[in-house]
Amino acid sequence: MLIKGGYPFYGEAIGIMLNSTTYPLIPGNVGNASTYSFPVRIVSTPGLPTDWWCDSKGANEERLGKVIETAKKLESEGVRAITTGCGFYAIFQKEVAEAVKIPFFSSPLLMVPIIHRMLGEKGRIGIITAGAKNLGTLHFKGVGIDPKKIPLGIIGMMEYDEFRKVIIEESKIEADIEQIEKEVIDAAKKILQIYPDIEAFVFECSDLPPFSKSVQDLTGLPVFDFITMINWVYTAVVQKQYNGFM
Repeated sequence: MLIKGGYPFYGEAIGIMLNSTTYPLIPGNVGNASTYSFPVRIVSTPGLPTDWWCDSKGANEERLGKVIETAKKLESEGVRAITTGCGFYAIFQKEVAEAVKIPFFSSPLLMVPIIHRMLGEKGRIGIITAGAKNLGTLHFKGVGIDPKKIPLGIIGMMEYDEFRKVIIEESKIEADIEQIEKEVIDAAKKILQIYPDIEAFVFECSDLPPFSKSVQDLTGLPVFDFITMINWVYTAVVQKQYNGFM
């Protein structure tokens, strides 16, 4: 067996591109390495602040170039697949995927068409996002979502003080995790009141997975998030040998 060398590190199959953040990334967050049962490679994407998706520059060509540059670097260093630390990178899915030769999965929103079919194509999907007003047509187009064919319910976290101050505005360097958990649960309750036909949740934001279990315990519904997606891709790019008996 011939093994290819030339990489600076080995054994980290998933490369994760984070924004430049200052708030704490707790276990369950995409950017916390202890979230995973396997090694990951975590890097920062230069010049992309936490609120890049809602600031004046938005998803411009300069930022797309930085994302592609970071993805190519991770590819050259030997990872087998690349993800991000922000679901709004859905807007760059097509361009980045075409720029690298390994899988690039930008956002949990990529799972929406699959979940839609899993639900029998009639169940509504509830999306909890960092900013509902900023999630639009270009993001959906980037990941193959047709809102006219897939029933959605969307609610944002910007209206919640602790989440907004800590994660979006970064005006606080310390986070009240219990308060953020209460806010996420409240968002789930509100969207279920508006759309009682929701049959599954998708958490768009990389800061929401720590609270997926709490929402599932409350609602009894499937919750798909960044970690769901990363674990799925990992099992595809690092298949295991099966040893058993017949």
